[in-house]
Amino acid sequence: MFGIRFIKSQPTTHLMQFRGGKLARQGAGLSFYYYSPTTTLVAVPVASHDRPFMLDLVTSDFQSVTVQGQVTYRISEPQRTAAMMDFSLRADGKTYASEDPARLADRVAQQAEVIVQQAVQALDLKQALRSSALIARTAQRELGVQPEIEALGLEILGVSILSVKPTPDIARALEAEARESNLRAADDAVYSRRMSAVEKERAIRQNELDTEIAIEHKRREISETKLEAKAALMRKDNGLRAEQMDADIELEESRKAFVSGQAANSRTLAEAEAHRVASVMTALSQADTRVVQALAAVGMQPAQLIAQAFGGIAENAERIGQFNMAPELLQALLGHTAVGSDGGERGRSR
Repeated sequence: MFGIRFIKSQPTTHLMQFRGGKLARQGAGLSFYYYSPTTTLVAVPVASHDRPFMLDLVTSDFQSVTVQGQVTYRISEPQRTAAMMDFSLRADGKTYASEDPARLADRVAQQAEVIVQQAVQALDLKQALRSSALIARTAQRELGVQPEIEALGLEILGVSILSVKPTPDIARALEAEARESNLRAADDAVYSRRMSAVEKERAIRQNELDTEIAIEHKRREISETKLEAKAALMRKDNGLRAEQMDADIELEESRKAFVSGQAANSRTLAEAEAHRVASVMTALSQADTRVVQALAAVGMQPAQLIAQAFGGIAENAERIGQFNMAPELLQALLGHTAVGSDGGERGRSR
């Protein structure tokens, strides 16, 4: 009524009132009455905005990729933004008088797209597919220092790269290459596992062989020790045998010397006896036979004397014509002989 209106802004809207070409009031979340014919209202949204983008770019190795991302920003200096772009409201106080508020997001997206394009063109295909986070950090850092962004009073809250996709043919080729690489890696893993098993088996066999060699060396040392002990024992036994043989030889030598001495003594005694007998025989050969017989009869037993008498008779048998012996004499001789041979007891009994 009469051009007087009421406006109420949200806390996320920075409202400025110009009257007579001068700034009358400003602030976020204001509400007031104004006279519309002489008042210009400028509403700058200070809340954060998300602007998605999708780009078809070419990498350094001339491969096409599709980059999908999003830039998040807010107006941190509404006065500068309002000075650079038209955020004034129509007379109804509800709609914008120009399309600049809608174009602000496009201008931010264009700056982000330029930076993302430069970052992707510096990478080859495989690097670009793996570097979405790097591209996002680069875009956020460089976009925040762009002169146009600073002039518009904007603050870049973040840049996100949602995906970097190659063309379908290239994707299938990369999938095949990755699949073959994975298969090769699996084969290499199987080969490495088998090689590791073979190496471990070889190490086990080597340890077993080393153990057997050590045992054989120990056995040889024990055998050599036993042989040395046996040889020492044999040497000791041989030494004892040699000493025993030397003792036996010495004993035999002593026995030989003793026997030789006995033989010499016996020979000496025999020679002396022979000399004595020879002397007696020489003396007897020169004496009368009857004297010798008489000397021999000294101390004889009666039976021996009778036997000697009969021997003399027998020697002179050619000069004796007849010899008669009475039975009594013969019996007496026989009885006396028996008595003489048995010590006298037998003769007396008969």
